[in-house]
Amino acid sequence: MPAPLLAARAHRIQPFHVMALLARARELEAAGRGIVHMEIGEPDFPTAEPVVAAGQRALADGHTGYLPAAGLPALREAIARHYADRYGLDVDPQRILVTPGASGALVVALALAADPGRNVLLPDPGYPCNRNFVELVDALPRAVAVGPDDDYQLTPALAETAMDETTAALVVGSPGNPTGTLATAESLQGLAALAAHHRATLIVDEIYHGLQYGREPAQALAHAPEAIVVNSFSKYFGMTGWRLGWMVVPEAWATPAEKLLQNLFISASAPAQYAALACFGEAAQEIFEARREAFRQRRDFLLPALRALGFRIPGEPAGAFYLYADVSGLTDDSFAFAGDLLERSGVAATPGLDFERTAPQRHLRFAYTTSLPQLEQGVERLAAHLASG
Repeated sequence: MPAPLLAARAHRIQPFHVMALLARARELEAAGRGIVHMEIGEPDFPTAEPVVAAGQRALADGHTGYLPAAGLPALREAIARHYADRYGLDVDPQRILVTPGASGALVVALALAADPGRNVLLPDPGYPCNRNFVELVDALPRAVAVGPDDDYQLTPALAETAMDETTAALVVGSPGNPTGTLATAESLQGLAALAAHHRATLIVDEIYHGLQYGREPAQALAHAPEAIVVNSFSKYFGMTGWRLGWMVVPEAWATPAEKLLQNLFISASAPAQYAALACFGEAAQEIFEARREAFRQRRDFLLPALRALGFRIPGEPAGAFYLYADVSGLTDDSFAFAGDLLERSGVAATPGLDFERTAPQRHLRFAYTTSLPQLEQGVERLAAHLASG
């Protein structure tokens, strides 16, 4: 009997190649090897105690049912106050929708913006799931090469060259994954104007906001008020496994966005939403800021240490918790290099294949989501690995 036909999009959507490397790292650990993990973009800190306590209270109080598709009203209002307190912005809570992780927000954003067959501009390198989310809605991902000269950010000049009459949306990440770089206010303004001219949608991924070391990242809503802005409770707020994010949409799009959320997800987790209310309290904020300082210290150690070993990292990545290194002076195949580094020296890093089409063989991403002593050990192992040939 012939097998049922698999939809074509299932073939187009690519896996995280790093997951095979992570699985191998776990096998080595199970066999007794010590592995320094610099491959996974997940904070190593547990969820802050005030947030856990709020989640436990929610469970004890029976908050385990469905919530409104757009989110717990109190949480939407708390997020609006966050924009006012942190950025001085007045955002109507009705424009804020709570989602199952930032991934849920990105899927809804692209479903709102991109009809089948239209193209979506994506910086290359960039977050790999964005390509797959575009494929999921049967739109066409269009990679736009960005590099050190652009601080690895999509600029208005690059976007204008890549756009045509079928462009539906432009996606920007700031701070960016895998590069940790920030979009400027001027760039966001220019991209917003370009999107408006072409009747396209600017989607700005801000899930690493809060994790910056030095200058504050430009807030998209201040410079591109009609953009869709996506954020998350996973990174700065440390709630990865709770799967909670949010999106801010133009006023006219709030009802269509809520309709999509109703049909796709019903609602985000109720206990997670009640727990997230504690993220905006003073006790939790003190914890988050202490953790941000720990990430800054890790970056300030790892950046010069990698450069001293021959990894080329332009500029000073100012946010997130990644360093995107050019390894072309050390190898002509970053994927093979990453596998060899793991097998021989017990250091796990992510090859560029997951992030870009332009020059994946030239790059590795190092995540400083492990402790400073572990990073120091990782650098020692890297030095020994390179010395051994």
